[in-house]
This record gives sequence, C-alpha cells and structure tokens, in this order.
Amino acid sequence: MDTKIGSFKVPPASLPIFPILFIMLLAPIYDHVIIPFARRITKTEMGISQLQRIGVGLIFSIGAMAVAAVVETKRKRVATEHGLLDSAQPLPITFLWIAIQYLFLGSLEFFFTEAPASMRSLATSLSWASMAMGFYLSSVVVSIVNSVTGNSNHHPWLSGRNINHYHLERFYWLMCVLSGLNFVHYLFWAIQYKYRPKSQQ
Repeated sequence: MDTKIGSFKVPPASLPIFPILFIMLLAPIYDHVIIPFARRITKTEMGISQLQRIGVGLIFSIGAMAVAAVVETKRKRVATEHGLLDSAQPLPITFLWIAIQYLFLGSLEFFFTEAPASMRSLATSLSWASMAMGFYLSSVVVSIVNSVTGNSNHHPWLSGRNINHYHLERFYWLMCVLSGLNFVHYLFWAIQYKYRPKSQQ
C-alpha cells in the first residue's frame, strides 16, 4: 500500500502507533462522556461493569477482523484493476485504510486494560502474557489454515508468489467467525457469573 502522507513516507513498522493514538483519544471520551452517560442509565457508580467492558472488547475484536477482511478485499481489487497482482511495488491505495481496523484494536486494548487500581499490575502482566501466547498461537493457526486449505487443486490461503495472491480476506473472515464464537462462549459464562457482595470484597 502507499505509505506516503504528502511528501512524508511513513515507515510500515510504525503502524502500531495507531492503537496508542486511538487510546489517547478514547480515554477522555470514555471518562467524560461514556461513563457519566452509563451511570445515568445503569444507576451505578461504575456505570459499566467489568464483564460488560470485556464483552465490549470482544465485540470490537469481531469488528476489527471484519474491517480487516473488507479492507483486504478492497486492496486486492485495486491490485487487480491496475494490473499489479504480480508486482512488488506499492499499490495506489493509501495505508490509512488500515487505520480503521486499528481503531477497533485500540478500543479493544482500552476496554480490556481498564482495570481497578488494585489490579493494574496483575492486569498488565496478564496482558503481556496473553499477547505472547497469542503471537505463538497465531503461527499455529496459520500453519493449520495452510495445511487445511492447501491441496492439489488449491493454493493455501496464506501462501503465494506475493501477498496479492494470498487469501488474507478469507483468513480474516475466519478469524471474525472464531471471534464471534468466542464472544458467544464468553456470554454464556458471563450471564451465569454473580458478583460478590461489596461486604465480601
């Protein structure tokens, strides 16, 4: 994709800055708009419970995968229309399209890490541990997907002459479905969970 903004070329490795920027924008909106509104609706001090925050984060993860699939479909359509499927040069489509999915990922990170002060150290360590496990499992998932989708008649989804021949959009839709199933699984257990009385906390 075209990583230029005017005359400045943005290094691809700096793209993860988008979630941080979105968190910086979301934090004041969350504190001064969402929470006061939620308090008026729920009549509680927290406004949004811990389980609800996690649920919202999971919904954002579904949205991020869906947006990623749509953007990848658009990117490949641009490559086809300009005859650049076999080219390694950047496509005439701005990388800012990717920022849309980073908005959802930033929101996901924000809602997952919004924890009580007494649990912030534990939450931070668990966040990094889950991220490390996620990176490991993602490589396993890629291997499984390539093994299942690759046969004598079809190329693996995540393999090809270059990324334009991959089927990343299918992979993203698969992850979207898996994220949806994960949300349903979470919802099942969250509905049954009962908060402890404040006197026992």
